[in-house]
Amino acid sequence: MRWRTALLAGLFALMMPMAAGAAEDGGSVSAEDWAQYKSRFLDPGGRIIDDANGNVSHSEGQGYGLLLAVLAENPADFALIWSFTRRELLLRDDGLAAWKWSSAETPHIIDINNATDGDILIAYALVLAGERWKREDYLQAAARIAKAILDNTLLDHGGRTLLLPGVSGFGTTDRADGPVVNPSYWIFEAFPALNRVAPSPRWKELSDDGLRLLNTAQSGPRKLPADWVSLRTVPKPAQGFPAEFGYNALRIPLYLVRAGLGGPDLLARLREGMAGSDDALVLSDVATGSVKASLTDPGYRFVNHILACVLDRVPIPDSVKVFSPTQYYPSTLHLLGLSYVKEKRPECL
Repeated sequence: MRWRTALLAGLFALMMPMAAGAAEDGGSVSAEDWAQYKSRFLDPGGRIIDDANGNVSHSEGQGYGLLLAVLAENPADFALIWSFTRRELLLRDDGLAAWKWSSAETPHIIDINNATDGDILIAYALVLAGERWKREDYLQAAARIAKAILDNTLLDHGGRTLLLPGVSGFGTTDRADGPVVNPSYWIFEAFPALNRVAPSPRWKELSDDGLRLLNTAQSGPRKLPADWVSLRTVPKPAQGFPAEFGYNALRIPLYLVRAGLGGPDLLARLREGMAGSDDALVLSDVATGSVKASLTDPGYRFVNHILACVLDRVPIPDSVKVFSPTQYYPSTLHLLGLSYVKEKRPECL
């Protein structure tokens, strides 16, 4: 029987491993690396710019920016990013953030639907900032968003607690193959933190069922999950989306290792499925296993190297140890990976 008591919800918060960057002994993103990141992607108004997607901003990017500012121990930059996020994105009636914002459009919000991974990242960063810097206002804001996530984006289906990628468009009544989920939206390290401000046994259920999903969503010869998965019956690629292990799913191993979850079998399967030649990270068709793209950016390659570090204690190569920003998404993953290794796996540096 599932845990249904506040006592066990509290035990979950105590038992789960501390998320990377939540230590008490200083920032795990260096001031130099953060300065390079923000000079490239943070504008003076507090928005994180996705330079590979028309210079839009989105809730995911704001959440990543907030998290990296905490890991860099920079309260002023955190406050700047939070100010934009609160003012420009937290406009929905349900307490979640509108996901997409463009300076080129009027009004600037060009899609009012939420993106649940963005909401999770924002709330998670607010918890860490509130605890680290003794800011009750941040903790209260985190609690409001966490409760909105619980109330609006969790779905009980087939005996599992699922995370809807957005409030609209993914449920059983929205699509013929619904519910549809995105496995990379399970940011496992965040759930214990959100449980601290909005206690609920559902965080534990969500974490456990996310791991079960990753262990069962094994498509094609590479045995990888698709970016978008239908759970109407057995896990399979969702209709209307590319049936590929793509730019969304490639961050799944990073989220697992940062949370101290996954186990060697799952991590090894993911590493084998996405490993290309010359340490490139491969995106692939999940049905045939054919390569769709071979990614050589240091931020993408770092995902492979972090798995080699965790599984086999292989040192991180010099070619990816030094951070130099390229584009928003791989640069973000690069800093999150470096932060984890510095904090939890210094023997691999």
